[in-house]
Amino acid sequence: MDKIAYLFAGQGSQYVGMGKDLYESFPESKAIFDKADKVLGFSLSDLCFQGPAERLKSTVISQPAILTTTIAAYEAFKSAVSCQLSADSYMAGLSLGEYSALIAAGSLSFEDGLRLIRKRAELMEEASFRYPGKMAAILDLSVEKIKNICLQSGAQVANLNCPCQIVITGKTEAVDKAKNLCLEAGAKRVIDLEVSGGFHSSLMFEASVDLKAFLEKLLMLPPQVPVVSNYTALPQYRITQIQENLVYQMRCSVRWEDSMKFLLSEGINNFIEFGPGKVLKGLMRRIEPSAQVINIEKKEDILQRTVNNV
Repeated sequence: MDKIAYLFAGQGSQYVGMGKDLYESFPESKAIFDKADKVLGFSLSDLCFQGPAERLKSTVISQPAILTTTIAAYEAFKSAVSCQLSADSYMAGLSLGEYSALIAAGSLSFEDGLRLIRKRAELMEEASFRYPGKMAAILDLSVEKIKNICLQSGAQVANLNCPCQIVITGKTEAVDKAKNLCLEAGAKRVIDLEVSGGFHSSLMFEASVDLKAFLEKLLMLPPQVPVVSNYTALPQYRITQIQENLVYQMRCSVRWEDSMKFLLSEGINNFIEFGPGKVLKGLMRRIEPSAQVINIEKKEDILQRTVNNV
């Protein structure tokens, strides 16, 4: 059987109605949403299924909502297709998605993972109030030019997503200055991201220290399959190393393109993306067009896989 890597969606992929048909169709998905409502103490499922969109996209709601929807899809898929993780499987998730990957790999329980991501979201939002910032995507400009512009402007590189798509971050005025310089340098487009702060930057330093203290209180186990770190773009195995990388991930660049290139170098050409949206499939198209990516986010996606015996 071909090697497979499992990919997990990141922040920004949320939409009203996500997970509803999973909840109504699969007991495994319903159980995940019901657990989330109980752990959080409010009806996250109602916000996912009915909105309003404005509240769903806030950091403290969107992060737990995407994680819950993602794991609901993963658990339904695993049950429906009798999915067994093989020794040569890998997992990776984009930023927030790394936490979903650790849950799926058995390193964190769903309940502890949800508590952790809620804390992360709260810390990120608090940091955004104390140190206002923003993020912007830069399209079709080389990473070398963007890095030089960041040095000039005081902005920082947040996400190295794929060729010709780099996200910058930092203080609002620094990012705005960098955006103008990128356009002058030949960027095709610059797009402000709908996030509440300068994530994956030094503005998140204090928040990352508080996250470290929270992480150390949780029970974590070695993952059953390797999970590729956003920070190192390599699989990590020791719990202390995984925790350390999650702390660094909060304030440093997300190396998604390098993470995917590592998986490709391991002979993996088949990927399954879990969670709302098809962002990771789109990024892979830019990284390696020949790679095959299947999306699992709705009932019909899972039913199609059972028919095709994937």
